[in-house]
Amino acid sequence: MAGSRTGPSGLINSLEETLIALLLGLMTAITFANVIARFVFNSNILWALELTVFLFAWLVLLGASYAVKAHAHLGVDAILNMLAPGARRAVGLFAAACCIVFSLLLLKGAYDYWAVFADLPPTSGRWFPTGFDMKARSQSFYEVQDVPMVAVFKFLEDLINYGDPYEKLPKVVPYVVLPVSMLLLVFRFIQAAFQIARGDVDRLVASHEVEDELDAVRAQRGEHG
Repeated sequence: MAGSRTGPSGLINSLEETLIALLLGLMTAITFANVIARFVFNSNILWALELTVFLFAWLVLLGASYAVKAHAHLGVDAILNMLAPGARRAVGLFAAACCIVFSLLLLKGAYDYWAVFADLPPTSGRWFPTGFDMKARSQSFYEVQDVPMVAVFKFLEDLINYGDPYEKLPKVVPYVVLPVSMLLLVFRFIQAAFQIARGDVDRLVASHEVEDELDAVRAQRGEHG
């Protein structure tokens, strides 16, 4: 297992796990602080709810790609279990190819939605990129509703907002998770396809925690029996 932490893939694993843990911790801390402020000090953290929603969205989107890596997505494998190993691998590769195409479509849509907030041109083409739409109107001045501007992002005022100050956090910051998470999803499905091709696994969904727990319970009962 030590080798899984080396190289680019291992670095991505570490960053994903650290970020997911950090998001969970921040959501818990902010929610707890808001509860204390409301019921103890009869006050309210105005931006707490919106920030928690953003953090939850980050958690879900980043967790989707991580779940592919961990083979933790739900799946139905009744038919796969009836096939021979070669046919099972072929079906697994076909499923992985479909998921790669789907995630590439999601990546295009995610980038196009985020790009206008970053003062970047979205791609042209309905399904697949055919170039860049240079006539798209920039929406880099759009801000969130409640979360105040943070000093660390002040450079964005000169970079994409033509020197105008932000009062609230610009939408480009929380929405950046869209293209990033979809890019990770593409990477994870390609990684899963290589695992199937090498014979490491024979399906995208290889996690059977419930079955493992049932087997453990049966084994324990057998020992006591």
